[in-house]
Amino acid sequence: MNLLDFFVAPVFAQAAPAQPGMGGFGLLMPIALIAIMYFLMIRPQMKRAKEHRAMLDKLSKGDEVITSGGIAGTVTDIGDNFVTLEVADNVRVRVQKAAVGNVLPKGTLKSA
Repeated sequence: MNLLDFFVAPVFAQAAPAQPGMGGFGLLMPIALIAIMYFLMIRPQMKRAKEHRAMLDKLSKGDEVITSGGIAGTVTDIGDNFVTLEVADNVRVRVQKAAVGNVLPKGTLKSA
């Protein structure tokens, strides 16, 4: 007998109690969560990206656009990766094509 046994009772490991079988429910939950994440987060983001790519492909000279940074201008030149915008008379700015956020209706910048 040990002196410590007087202060702390010895503890012995017991066998774990048997758990009731969960069947396929244990595997079903993570699969359901992944499916919910796909339909609520991933799929809408892919749809928005596809619409943005289609909008950039239809971009042409003379279109009035607004960038993601808030600069509004008229497209004067289109390259593979860059777009030149005329934001004022004889003031041109080159921005990345992906930075174009929206195409505005014709005449929007004239009325502003």
